[in-house]
Amino acid sequence: MTEAQGRVKPSGVWETAVRVARVRARETAREDALFRDPLALAFATAGGLGPDSPLPERGNEDERRRRLGVASSIIIRTKFLDDLLDRATEAGIRQVVLLGAGMDSRAFRMGWPAGTRLFEVDTAEPLGFKASVLRQEGAVPGCERITVPVDLREDWPGALAAAGHDPALPTVWIAEGLLIYLPQDAVELLLDQVSALSATGSRMGLTLGSRGVLARFASDAAPGSPASLWVSEMPEDPVSWLSDHGWDAETFTLRERAAAYGRPITTPPQLDEGPGGLISAVHR
Repeated sequence: MTEAQGRVKPSGVWETAVRVARVRARETAREDALFRDPLALAFATAGGLGPDSPLPERGNEDERRRRLGVASSIIIRTKFLDDLLDRATEAGIRQVVLLGAGMDSRAFRMGWPAGTRLFEVDTAEPLGFKASVLRQEGAVPGCERITVPVDLREDWPGALAAAGHDPALPTVWIAEGLLIYLPQDAVELLLDQVSALSATGSRMGLTLGSRGVLARFASDAAPGSPASLWVSEMPEDPVSWLSDHGWDAETFTLRERAAAYGRPITTPPQLDEGPGGLISAVHR
């Protein structure tokens, strides 16, 4: 049996990481791509969503536009967080933690200053699947990449510490497409834990589900689709919410960032991700 044949089939929440990889692969193929992710196609293909896999045709026009809106949000949030990471490393931060890393390939595709350590926190199955694809592709990271196989519902701070994370040094934290899959109490606990591990000057990039997103997307989502697994949305005032945890935050809508990137969103406003779905924060 080859390594490819022995891979665990993506399922549940982490299957969405493979779907996200397909979106990033399609963006990478564009001449005017907002980013390049050379590994995205390999992740998508290994998960059964290669270039010959048809996009879903089910549903009416509203559902089709919703899918396009989700794909657009993935592209815009990727660019937003890439820029946030670039600014953090330019400011001297050399410690990066990706929470729920999935098929994120930033360790391989971004330019990292010498001495950067990047921790990928996720459960063992997606990290194992990812490792097999990386071996197949002969991928070499551009920084010190450290995987931390642990469930975020367990003692992930302990596992991160054992892997070498130093809370006395500033960290840039990324939670991309993660919090919407966690119940509200788990979101609060995760933020408390991140804050406790963040030295002054640490940074954070978050993506949040907008107010009403569950009603608009998840309630009529097909079983097993990403939206069917969404369980939480952003607080009414994310800036105040983060301030209570010790963070000074700025919020941006997908529509604002898309326009700034020269990729305006053309779906109707009610399909937008809503106010403040993209978060950039600095720890006090």
